[in-house]
Amino acid sequence: MIKFPQERLACRLGELGIATTTVPYPAHRTVEEGRSLRGRMSGTFTKNLLLKDKKKRLFLIVAEEDRVIDLKSFNTRIGAKGHLSFASAELMREVLGVDPGTATPFGLINDLNAQVTTVIDASLMSAAQVNFHPLVQTASTGIRPDDLLIFIRACGREPLIVEM
Repeated sequence: MIKFPQERLACRLGELGIATTTVPYPAHRTVEEGRSLRGRMSGTFTKNLLLKDKKKRLFLIVAEEDRVIDLKSFNTRIGAKGHLSFASAELMREVLGVDPGTATPFGLINDLNAQVTTVIDASLMSAAQVNFHPLVQTASTGIRPDDLLIFIRACGREPLIVEM
């Protein structure tokens, strides 16, 4: 019996034949704070933003942690209607099953109504490993970019890969 969401995620990744590495990671509130806490952990670190457009469509932006994203003009590049704004904490919990500060493409496992479009920074696709919270903020899971795409597609989505 699976009791914790991260166990369900690990089982699903295993079913898909996806190898990952998960390590404990101190809880933190910002990318800067996380950078100082992670030590020598390998891989490319990310920031993940759950945004909504004027029509209430949801977009999970997955970008390299230092990437600057101009939300005023980014909407046209991803097919969003009107300006983009941050989704509420309640909506994040309802759709992705995670708390603010823990947004992750792994949350798509909880998006049973396929409400979220995942938008991936194209530069991440050349990384050896990208790191995400595995549905909890106290760990980091490394995954190969190609395997991330397999996971997203197994959740019934086709990610948008865009130059940011």
